[in-house]
Amino acid sequence: MAKTKTVFVCRNCGNESSKWIGKCPGCGQWNTYTEEAVVKTSGVADTRFAASISVPVRLHEVDYKSQPRLDTQTGELNRVLGGGLVRGSVVLIGGEPGIGKSTLALQVALAMSNYKVLYISGEESVQQISMRAARIGSKNDNCYVLSEISLQNILNQLQQMKPDILIIDSIQTLQDETLESSPGSISQIRECAGKLMKYAKETSTPIFLIGHITKDGTLAGPKILEHIVDTVLLFEGDQHYLYRILRASKNRFGATAELGIFEMLNDGLREVTNPSEVLINNNNEGLSGITTAATIDGIRPFLIEVQALVSTAAYGMPQRVSTGYDVRRLNMLLAVLERKAGFKLATRDVFLNLAGGLRVTDPALDLAVIGAVISSGVDKPVAKKTCFSAEVGLSGEIRPVNRIETRIREAGRLGFTSIVISGAYEKINMPGKEHIQVIKVNRVEEALKQLFSKD
Repeated sequence: MAKTKTVFVCRNCGNESSKWIGKCPGCGQWNTYTEEAVVKTSGVADTRFAASISVPVRLHEVDYKSQPRLDTQTGELNRVLGGGLVRGSVVLIGGEPGIGKSTLALQVALAMSNYKVLYISGEESVQQISMRAARIGSKNDNCYVLSEISLQNILNQLQQMKPDILIIDSIQTLQDETLESSPGSISQIRECAGKLMKYAKETSTPIFLIGHITKDGTLAGPKILEHIVDTVLLFEGDQHYLYRILRASKNRFGATAELGIFEMLNDGLREVTNPSEVLINNNNEGLSGITTAATIDGIRPFLIEVQALVSTAAYGMPQRVSTGYDVRRLNMLLAVLERKAGFKLATRDVFLNLAGGLRVTDPALDLAVIGAVISSGVDKPVAKKTCFSAEVGLSGEIRPVNRIETRIREAGRLGFTSIVISGAYEKINMPGKEHIQVIKVNRVEEALKQLFSKD
C-alpha cells in the first residue's frame, strides 16, 4: 500500500523539513517553505533502469575518446556546449517566455537527421509541434514527437523506442504519479529531473530539458535542479530586438565563457556567425555620442556600438540610465571623468545603450563609454573608423586588457583605420597584414586630447 505523508520543502534549495520553518537552514532564505504531500510506495522497487554494480577502475584506463561529441548541426550551440553534445549529458535550457527555447530545441531535433530524436512536449499537442516544424521548414524522418506529461509513460516509451537524443519541453510540466503534488512543484521537478538524469547516465542518452524562469530571471524550481544537470544554458535577449544570446552558466564539459548569437526570423532562429557586422551601424557618420568598442566574449572577438546621450537634467535629480552595461560601472566612469578630466556631470542626465540589445561585461568597453559620453557632452563626433579597447581605472589610468592582438585583428578586418588601447603594452605581436594604426594612451586626459584636439 502507498503511504502518504506531508513535508515542507524549501522553494529555493529543496531542503525538506517535517514542520514549517521561517528561515531555511540550508540556504538562509526566509519564508520559502511550502507544504507538499509525498507518497512513498512499498514493495519491490522499479528495476527497469537499474544500473549494474559499479567497480572502481584506474583513471588512466578510462577511454573517453571512444565516445566523441555529437554534432548538433548548429554551430552556435556547439560553441556554447564546448564542441558538441556529450553522450549521457543532461542540458537545461532556460529563458523568458517567447524567447525561442522551444524553437531552438525543435530546430536541433530536425537538424540532427542522423540520430533518432524523441521530442516530448507537455505544453503543446503534436499538431501544434508539426505546425511549428512546417514554419521552420526543415524535415527529419528520424524525429518523433510525443505529447505527454506522465513520467511513467515517458519512461515506458523510452524503454521501447531507445532514442539517441531526448528533448523534454518542459521539465515543469512533467508529473511523477508516485507523488501527490501538482506538476511544477518542487518535489515533482526534483524527482522527475533525478529519474531522467539516471536514465541518461545508464543509457548514454543526451537529454535536453527546457525550463521556465521566475519573474526575477532565475530558473524556476529548486536550486538542486541546476546541480543535477550537467549544463545550464540561458537564452537571453530583448523581445523588441531580433538577436538572442545563448550563454552557459554551468558546463561540466566545457568553458562557461562562450556565447552563441542567433537572430529570430519568421522561419526560426538563424545563426549569427559574424556578430560584428550586425552590431555596427555604418550610417552614423557625423553623429555625436557614438563610439565602437572591440570586445571579447569567450574566445570570440566582435565589435559593438556604444551610444551615449548627455542632456540637462529636466527634473532636478540627474538620471543615470544604462541598457546592456552595468550602471554601477557607468557611475564609476562618470566620477573619473569629473575628477580627472574636469567634465562636470552633476547636473546632467546620462543615458547609455549598447546596440543590438546585448549585455556585455567586458571592462574593455570603459574607454569607449567615456569617449561616447564626452562626444555627446561636447556635441562633437568621434572619427567613424576609430575603435577603443581599454579599461579605465579609478585614478584615470588606461589599463590593458587581455588578447589585445585578437581585438586589433578583428577591428582591422572590419575596415577600422585606428584603435585606441593602453600604453602599457610593450610589444604587440601582429602579423602585419592589418592596415590599422594603434594609438597608445596612458591617462584619460591623454585619450580625450587624442580624440578631440583636432576639432
